[in-house]
Amino acid sequence: MLDLIIVGGGPAGLTATAYALNKRLDALLITEDLGGKTAYGLEVKGYEGHEVIRGSEVVEKFKRQVEYVTSVRQIDRVTHIVPEEGHYAVFTQSAQKLDARAVIVATGAVPKRLNVPGERQLIGKGLSYSAISHAQLFIEREPALVGSNMRALYAAMELANIAKRVHLVLPEDGEIDSPLGKRLQANSKVKIYRGALKAIQGTDYVESIVVENQTIPVDGLFIEIGLIPGSKCVAELGVTDVYGRIVVNNRCETSRPGLFAAGDVTNVFIEQVLVAIGEGAKAALGAYEYLLSQ
Repeated sequence: MLDLIIVGGGPAGLTATAYALNKRLDALLITEDLGGKTAYGLEVKGYEGHEVIRGSEVVEKFKRQVEYVTSVRQIDRVTHIVPEEGHYAVFTQSAQKLDARAVIVATGAVPKRLNVPGERQLIGKGLSYSAISHAQLFIEREPALVGSNMRALYAAMELANIAKRVHLVLPEDGEIDSPLGKRLQANSKVKIYRGALKAIQGTDYVESIVVENQTIPVDGLFIEIGLIPGSKCVAELGVTDVYGRIVVNNRCETSRPGLFAAGDVTNVFIEQVLVAIGEGAKAALGAYEYLLSQ
């Protein structure tokens, strides 16, 4: 019986594992990879290497700590988690059943894709799914952004504050009639296109996009049409909201004692590496206090 199992090796999971080790917990990290979304960066044409976002140095330090202690990590996929008497049973794709008194789910979220021509080839080459992470690379440039939900509108406003012009593509009306949407419509730096993005063009970097039948030259593209939380392993436990995000309190506790969650898989305020790091630390400390009380 383990003290703690951490599911997911992104920023939140790696941080939680490092904190658990520091607390001398008998912990195990189960993950498909180490680093999560920090393994994916964004390159923009015309910028030097030091201006390319390649991941978090903080996460790398936690990653090295976990890599050093090989006995605390296992490369595998968790399929489902089942509450049992006083603990949790964690089942993996390799047909293992592991038991722990507490579990932290830090499985992150993946961005929804448009699945249009050019998208797969240009990911990271001027194409990003996170304006909050990469907007600063487009100072005095002309990026495009696809999306009409509130997340997309906030991203468009952030870009409008720094970019020369923002090409905002609305596949549907979404939240464009909200107060924020009306501010964007009134902003002279924001050009709005209504319709579907049909293709992304470019050889080494994003150079243009096709909206309906119009080709628009751009310096980069953000796709902000939503996230898919990696919460399938707890889907039957009644701890998620209507969007599939795991609902946690300010201690990263779910509604089930001993079950914690951290990072992008939760209903946390914003998805960003540094936020996930902090949430991972909170979840580990919360789990530690929970274990002490048992």
